[in-house]
Amino acid sequence: MTFFLILFAYFMGSIPTGVVLTKAFSKVDIRTQGSRNIGATNVYRTAGKKLGVLALLGDILKGVIPVVLARGTLESHFWIGAVALVAFLGHIYPIFLKFKGGKGAATGLGIFLALSPLPTLLAAIVFVLVVFKWRYISLGSLTAAVAVVVFLALLDPHKIYIPFAFIVAALIFYRHRENLERLMEGRENKFGVKKESASG
Repeated sequence: MTFFLILFAYFMGSIPTGVVLTKAFSKVDIRTQGSRNIGATNVYRTAGKKLGVLALLGDILKGVIPVVLARGTLESHFWIGAVALVAFLGHIYPIFLKFKGGKGAATGLGIFLALSPLPTLLAAIVFVLVVFKWRYISLGSLTAAVAVVVFLALLDPHKIYIPFAFIVAALIFYRHRENLERLMEGRENKFGVKKESASG
């Protein structure tokens, strides 16, 4: 059963929600427009708010569903954590897109919501506060990734999930390496702020 749950988690994580939605309900190919990322932020910016929100929910559910099934089936917290990690890896390295996926923040949120809700909700509040203050989605995602590790260490009784949180946070930082460069150089796009035109 563990093997099938891990397999299911990977294939579910690999579903490119943003690509599916934009192909079905718009003329946008998000792999060639905006940041070319398949995540919800790029869907929001290139295909509109509604599809962006749906892509976000879909990416979160890709993490929630396999972990909920694992928690209802498996007794080992290690293997539950492994299922969660594999779902996350499916999103950032999806087989359906030749292993070129998203940056992992939304699916990371999904897996930890199912693993440990309270620390994750607190990290989500940190995300909202950072984005509200500085308007950078990437900065909010990076800060929340670290916050999940901290809140798990402080509040979650199953310390076995902390190593998985470290791995997820490290991969989120790796996938955001270009965003980090732009943040340090002051070139990162702000959420809800349109880029100035070249003539402007």
